[in-house]
Amino acid sequence: MMKAIETGNWLLILCGIFYAVLCVFSIVTGWIYIQGKRELNPLELSDKFMEKLSDPQKLKAFAVKMGYVTFVVGIVQGITSFAIFRAEGPLCYGIALGFTLFSIASVLFKLKGKINAFPILKLIAYLAILIILCLGSTRTLFFG
Repeated sequence: MMKAIETGNWLLILCGIFYAVLCVFSIVTGWIYIQGKRELNPLELSDKFMEKLSDPQKLKAFAVKMGYVTFVVGIVQGITSFAIFRAEGPLCYGIALGFTLFSIASVLFKLKGKINAFPILKLIAYLAILIILCLGSTRTLFFG
């Protein structure tokens, strides 16, 4: 039973779709990094961090490690999407809220020292999801 869809709560449906799209994107991107077919995107990391990885070998090794992290994050995004669509009980609510807070902290950390559109758009989306999850009507849907 997918409570968010059954009740027609379009705000939760949009949140679930957002995490589902990120899930696919992260899993594919992580797999590409793991295989060494793509270099790290410097827009995703601070300038200071990129300076530390000036050696091409270290950069390539770090890209593979980031690939594994990105892949796992993609799986968690999929779980979060499912929890939002399911919208049933404190576990689903906790997963959705917890990963959204983690995502906000992650983007804020990445923004440190570098401002660009993509992370700012992600931050805005995560903050919107946080607000939606904290709305009384949405919490009622999770907790019955």
